[in-house]
Amino acid sequence: MIKRRKSNGINIGNIKIGAGAPISVQSMCNTDTRNIEATVNQIQELADHGCEIVRLAVLNKDAAEAIKEIVKRTSVPLVADIHFDYRLAIQCINNGINALRLNPGNIGKRENVEKVVSLAKQQKIPIRIGVNAGSLEKELQDEDIPLSEKMVKSALKHVQILEDLDFDLIKVSLKSSDVLTTIEAYRSIAEKIPYPLHLGVTEAGTLRGGLVKSSVGLGTLLAEGIGDTIRVSLTENPVEEVIAGYDILKSLNLRRHGVNFVSCPTCGRTQIDLIGLAKKVEEKFKNLDLPITIATMGCAVNGPGEARHADFGIAGGINEGYIFKKGEIVARVPEDQLLEKLEEIIIKSSK
Repeated sequence: MIKRRKSNGINIGNIKIGAGAPISVQSMCNTDTRNIEATVNQIQELADHGCEIVRLAVLNKDAAEAIKEIVKRTSVPLVADIHFDYRLAIQCINNGINALRLNPGNIGKRENVEKVVSLAKQQKIPIRIGVNAGSLEKELQDEDIPLSEKMVKSALKHVQILEDLDFDLIKVSLKSSDVLTTIEAYRSIAEKIPYPLHLGVTEAGTLRGGLVKSSVGLGTLLAEGIGDTIRVSLTENPVEEVIAGYDILKSLNLRRHGVNFVSCPTCGRTQIDLIGLAKKVEEKFKNLDLPITIATMGCAVNGPGEARHADFGIAGGINEGYIFKKGEIVARVPEDQLLEKLEEIIIKSSK
């Protein structure tokens, strides 16, 4: 059992972050926010896969204006990502956004920060201070200290700005494309502030490489109890970020969302197309919203025993397979009927 870091609680729409709440899974639209139809459709697609919070890029007044209609047509909590122009933050709050992602230090004069924070406090709109290693303040870039320390100093400076304005609906992220830098930054700030932390490895890469970097970085921190909400950043369809986020959480028993799939590597005992079968099993049951584990194992000799922890599974044979439940074989089926029989047994058992 992972002992999670204690943090303050905030609410982004109907999703609670921190204070022991389940670790939430976020993503970000890659649509032009001004294109309301495309953005609403992508938000719905993300929600259909379990995404709990969606971030939107707000580059100009037209995008901020589009927020009003997007909020009306979606039920997922939305975060406006804003840089430099404080007026966009105010416009988004007035148009019903649920949270902001910004750095107080890059939106101009103190009086402008005060305007944003005053309205956010009045409307109970949380602010995520999002520090990225690649966009630190010039004075910090020149300091002769590790990059992770520069990121922490930047975050603490921005936190102080909000605290000085008596604002505490704060969430913090410190992202780098370097996994070790990201881990070190989060470990450090976790001991210095009480606010919830949003985890992510930024610019992680395409699907394969990005999954590895994010799994190592986020997995390490989550296993240490650090993190209240996550985004797996991938150069991919954002839906893949959501799926990956839940897979990481499931691997640490931090969340159960849909089916947990396990399968063994192939070996000389395998007499069935295990790779193809495992892929078919995942595809067949990927949208099954049951908190169960399904195993696909290569042989009847070791399969059911090694996967005794699984709720259901298949063990391969020669042109056939065995369906097992909690380690006990319950059916012997020709290879071309395995998926159909497995589905029948799962549905019958779940009623």
